[in-house]
Amino acid sequence: MLMLQSEADMDIRRHGRESYPEECCGALIGRDGSVVEAMRLPNLMGEEARRHFLVGPVEYQVAEKRATEMGGKLMGFYHSHPDHPARPSQNDLEQAWPTFLYVILAVQNGKPGTMTSWRLREDRSAFDEQTVAVT
Repeated sequence: MLMLQSEADMDIRRHGRESYPEECCGALIGRDGSVVEAMRLPNLMGEEARRHFLVGPVEYQVAEKRATEMGGKLMGFYHSHPDHPARPSQNDLEQAWPTFLYVILAVQNGKPGTMTSWRLREDRSAFDEQTVAVT
């Protein structure tokens, strides 16, 4: 189960709405097993940002540093799916790392909708869905 504090939930939804029709992305910073901050990161995909997202190594390091400064850890990443369901794509599967959670927000016609959470299996064959609880 993914525990998501309400402010992080609102920040992800706001980011998805503001980035539409492109995918937004960001880091999930956690403490005590709960996501306490959704840290916006730039989507480095350029012209392909409508259907893909990319977090670069510098942005990854910035997220790790932020988590350390907060006394927490980098739990995973979030991104939006503009005008598509909140389910992992083949590209999401190919780019994911088993140790992280991946939150996907469906944004239909600019309006944030369903939010889901996924964890990649150790063998990298598929994702398993995690329940999202907003606290």
